[in-house]
Amino acid sequence: MFLIPVLFASILSIALLGVYFLTYYNTESGLEEKMTPFECGFDPLSKMRTPFSTRFFLLVVLFLIFDVEVALLFPVLSAFYSTTSTSLLLALLLFIAILLFGMFHEWNEGALDWVSG
Repeated sequence: MFLIPVLFASILSIALLGVYFLTYYNTESGLEEKMTPFECGFDPLSKMRTPFSTRFFLLVVLFLIFDVEVALLFPVLSAFYSTTSTSLLLALLLFIAILLFGMFHEWNEGALDWVSG
């Protein structure tokens, strides 16, 4: 009973390693480029001190902030589902109001406008 999944996993691992070695060593063109690390969409062979878009950086930071705060809403919503209390509802509404105020402030400041100067 235990032998069949182990045998299947072993055969699949050997087959995938074989495909990797067959495709990796048979490609002569671009082998040096394939061996370079790839990180964040930047070309590792270019100059490291190229200018970086601050608008893109600000948009990424805003996305991370709102993503983390939305992830914090899930435990509150599950607690609200199990017990309905007025203080929990007020805390949830205050949290959402702060999120909306922050988003509207960033929108008013122009941080979310990608095409503006």
